[in-house]
Amino acid sequence: MQIYNTLTREKEEFKSLKDNVVKVYYCGPTVYNFAHIGNLKTYTGNDVIVRALKFLWYPVQTTMNITDIDDKTIRDSMAAWEKLLDFTQKFTKEFLSDIEKLNIQPADNIEPISNVIPEMVRMINTMLKRGFAYLSEDGSIYYKIKAFKKYWKLANLDMDSLKEAARTDNDEYEKDSASDFALWKAYDSEKDWENFWEETFIIDWKEQKVKWRPGWHIECSACAMKHFWPQIDIHMWGVDLIFPHHQNEIAQTEACTRKTFSKYWVHHGHLMVDGKKMSKSLWNFYTLRDLEEKFSNIPKDILYSAIRLNFINCKYRDGVDLSFDKLEANFTTIKRIGETIKNVQRTLLLENENAWISREFREDMQWVMQDFIACLEDDFNMPEALALLFSFQKYVNSWIAEKKFAVEELESILDMYEQLDSVFGIINWDVIEWDDEETPSDILELLEKRNESKANKDFETADKLRDELLEKGYKIIDSREGSRVEKI
Repeated sequence: MQIYNTLTREKEEFKSLKDNVVKVYYCGPTVYNFAHIGNLKTYTGNDVIVRALKFLWYPVQTTMNITDIDDKTIRDSMAAWEKLLDFTQKFTKEFLSDIEKLNIQPADNIEPISNVIPEMVRMINTMLKRGFAYLSEDGSIYYKIKAFKKYWKLANLDMDSLKEAARTDNDEYEKDSASDFALWKAYDSEKDWENFWEETFIIDWKEQKVKWRPGWHIECSACAMKHFWPQIDIHMWGVDLIFPHHQNEIAQTEACTRKTFSKYWVHHGHLMVDGKKMSKSLWNFYTLRDLEEKFSNIPKDILYSAIRLNFINCKYRDGVDLSFDKLEANFTTIKRIGETIKNVQRTLLLENENAWISREFREDMQWVMQDFIACLEDDFNMPEALALLFSFQKYVNSWIAEKKFAVEELESILDMYEQLDSVFGIINWDVIEWDDEETPSDILELLEKRNESKANKDFETADKLRDELLEKGYKIIDSREGSRVEKI
């Protein structure tokens, strides 16, 4: 399997550090508001990669942090007059609800960073002892980037061209700035009068208490250390965190462990909206709730699957455009996949004397699976994998129309859909399961009248009867085998 590694700027053969586990870490949300769809695009991309690894039989373990302590969470909790952790737990629940809607499998370990303060303190004390950190005159503890010779490597920085600043206590800072960054911030009553931690650090071989809170970058290093120890196999998130966040994670962790922090770095491209970067100033900044309201006439399972399909129908390193025209086209795509699966399920109920699986069918199915695996092993090539799904869709529809499939073959087709969707995650099997309850007699009577009107070319009456069926909650499905109704 080949993975593009941001660290080397090359595709590399994937080899895990250990055979019995693949350790995957990805950055979690800062829970001060609802997640926007750009974030959700990245979480969906992470999910597909993890699903693909599991499909290929890699023993994956995942960890994700929840940033419940930082400048934004403290600022907004104070503005809302709520306790910090009560405030962040509220938005944590909303985030977990969003990823569930998009069929994103939660990480094995989801760790609020308020739980990993002891790990942060231990790491900071190690950096102080080894000369990678220092106590400044403002009472904060900073990382000394010049002490870490490989600081430039992940971000591929030209250190000479960067604007130098002595230090910054902001959690996020300018991309062209090379600054010592805060590991632990000193207390500032003007910024926060009630949320603080007072921890003991060893400074110049003496214990000293420093009151307030950790910096942003140390949290991921500590969270990964807590669950995975010194090294991980894959670290994932969007390209916007390569510098400074991920570069700082490497500097902190490797200063403590003297080992390579992550063997592979995987970064996702940005989400654009109708060809423009998503921005509050452009009024194209959306949450999942905004899309639910915008497309309130679309069944929720169709909407969520269509959004997910939009997010994954690109190479993960590329940006993807959330065009509403494309999203509406995805509604049709998702519905057609569902119709095909229902057709397979329906055909299974019919008598079929052809009980043998043909050699041609066996070979076709083998090629589908081989090509699918090849797509996954080529740096998780989702566009090619989805093209394969759509080709398979046409193949199934054409053979059903010609009544070529045996019962065992139809069962194998359903299994193939499940196998493919174990990676894509775009089929809602609970909703798509065909309902074979007996259709009410009045509905069948309306269908018969509609078919008679259509046969007599009385299309006006046929359309009225179709609309009446829709009002009663049934839609008409026309096929070569005839017409039937299906409950909406």
